[in-house]
Amino acid sequence: MRILLYASLLAGTFAAHAQKAAPVNPNKKLVLASVEKHQQELIGLSDSVWTYAETALRETKSATLLADYAESKGFRVQRAVAGMPTAFIAEFGEGKPIIAILGEFDALPGLSQKAVPERAVRIENAPGHGCGHNMFGAASLGAALAIKEQIAAGKLKGTIRFYGTPAEEDIGGKIYMARAGLFNDVDISLDWHPDSENKSNMQSSQSMVSYLISFHGKSAHAAADPWNGRSALDGAEFFTHGINYLREHVKPSVRMHYVFKKAGDVPNVIPAEASVWLWIRDSKRSGVAAVEQRMREIAQGAATMAGVTSDIKLLSGDYELLLNNTGAKALQANMELVGPITYTAEEIQFANNLMKAYGAEPSGLDGSVQPLETTRPDPDGGSTDVGDISYIVPEISLLATTAPHKAPWHSWVVVAAGGMSIGHKGMLFAAKCLSATMVDLFENEKLREQIKAEFLQKKGSEVWKAMLPDGPPPVPAD
Repeated sequence: MRILLYASLLAGTFAAHAQKAAPVNPNKKLVLASVEKHQQELIGLSDSVWTYAETALRETKSATLLADYAESKGFRVQRAVAGMPTAFIAEFGEGKPIIAILGEFDALPGLSQKAVPERAVRIENAPGHGCGHNMFGAASLGAALAIKEQIAAGKLKGTIRFYGTPAEEDIGGKIYMARAGLFNDVDISLDWHPDSENKSNMQSSQSMVSYLISFHGKSAHAAADPWNGRSALDGAEFFTHGINYLREHVKPSVRMHYVFKKAGDVPNVIPAEASVWLWIRDSKRSGVAAVEQRMREIAQGAATMAGVTSDIKLLSGDYELLLNNTGAKALQANMELVGPITYTAEEIQFANNLMKAYGAEPSGLDGSVQPLETTRPDPDGGSTDVGDISYIVPEISLLATTAPHKAPWHSWVVVAAGGMSIGHKGMLFAAKCLSATMVDLFENEKLREQIKAEFLQKKGSEVWKAMLPDGPPPVPAD
């Protein structure tokens, strides 16, 4: 009954807007109608993935659910691609253009939360969807399905391809898929992300690299003969001191953050092993590379000071998002076609209560379609493996409201909103805007050429190279 009520409200919202809008491309009418037709199924997918809340490369139930749904709708599904059991591709149609859409479904550790407007853990110490990826995969698959139906009916020509991309929050699943060449024949790719505003994204992301810096010493009794030991922990602490002193000498756009992964076992034994997990970010990959070199020098100096040895292991890294203004403008037009999201008084109160419970000032929900922004030289904090895809193929990115205005991301607030109608409405809005934009991409060869030309001009001589260690993805044994 709850889902039926949401479906009725959503259908009324979009239908009311459609009555006011100018005449719509017939194929856009069909894809918008498809999202409405399947909205209860899409809500069901999102809620199931929300309940599963599986972390990086452990998204077995979530990936299976989405892949099975795609297969049941007539897509050709390739499972366990690029060495990851939870990565898959669902495709329909043949020939060019090949339009891709990305879908994520991994959760974050420790954010388990009920869909209620106060802090209420659903399962103790369990993950939760604090970044809204339960909605990401479901909406993107809904958009792909809307296009698939029009290809099957002979209304559109080409190939629609949905990428089920695991482990965005940690491993960088898209990078492994890209390294395997799975995006090489794609013409244009689209993605979206849950947010607290509706935008055609005009802001880049930060490039990031993740390293494990390990120190190796010699154990000894910390009281009886400490002079015989060589403390790996001393090396690790010298290293983090060096990183913290480096902060004065980097550009304001640089971010460095770390945790100790290993620091000894008991106080009365000189630690023979210690390690630091470090992330370095900057607005551009070139900026990250410059800080990486300093980091290596600091690690060597720290090891020398402590009388130990060190090694540095690359874990993963993301490129910054290469923006495509031509694609963003096409998306903006379709967002304005779909129109704003409207909310009930109960949903607004739910959002305000969430923010109050978190300790932040409530400001309701913003369902309006924001105007195109001017791109800032340096983006806000945050990195994504979508950035890597944007250096291989032109990428168009949407942000859609699924949480209270100015909500704290990666928090239980986002989990709660993403498990009820606020999240559902944003998810369906995203599916409609993306599917309508893909109609333009399939129908308009000139638009595709303009998007590709801008991509090549902005990319310039940059040659994408996966920032990954050699070997297969680090799939957990359990």
